[in-house]
Amino acid sequence: MQHLAGNLFIVSAPSGAGKSSLIQALLKRHSDMQVSVSHTTRAPRPGEQDGVHYHFISVDAFKGLIAKDEFFEWAEVFGNYYGTSKSSIRDSLSFGIDVFLDIDWQGARQVKTQEASAKGIFILPPSLTELEQRLNSRGQDSAEVISKRMAQAHSEMSHADEYEFLIINDNFDTALVEFERIVLAQRNSYSSQASKHSNMLKQLLAKTAN
Repeated sequence: MQHLAGNLFIVSAPSGAGKSSLIQALLKRHSDMQVSVSHTTRAPRPGEQDGVHYHFISVDAFKGLIAKDEFFEWAEVFGNYYGTSKSSIRDSLSFGIDVFLDIDWQGARQVKTQEASAKGIFILPPSLTELEQRLNSRGQDSAEVISKRMAQAHSEMSHADEYEFLIINDNFDTALVEFERIVLAQRNSYSSQASKHSNMLKQLLAKTAN
């Protein structure tokens, strides 16, 4: 498999745990990081822009992309389809940009079968009570949808042990520091550095051999 200069991170959490906020806060600190813009068939929420928050497409168009094997992963969630484009992510990684995938555990499994180097970060709330309060405070979903999200939360959290890293988002600033440390540490792993500095390493090793 081709070595990519950037790192691919899978970030998962039950809805309301704060993963999107943490990702956006980290992106403001680093210009060479980005979040993958997924395709979805759901309607835009207030303030969302096509191509920025999601690529909003029809169900028929989404199924056409599935038939062409254009997605790393795709899933149906609460009656809507979501998918992650292969080509756009690999292009970003080839330029040394770290990419975050904001997806669930099922999507994470699909991605890892195709990109084994991807690292998973799971974010948990400090309690179910706090999680429900956060969902209500967003004011984006109906009581019925929030009830469904809470019912789904336990199932999602039971897969946290499939990830390499775990963050408890009790205090946002503390969680952000932990998140940043994980990403920067991965940048300095041998495999990442070897991909970015392959020519330099060859020269150093050649001189060492002499």
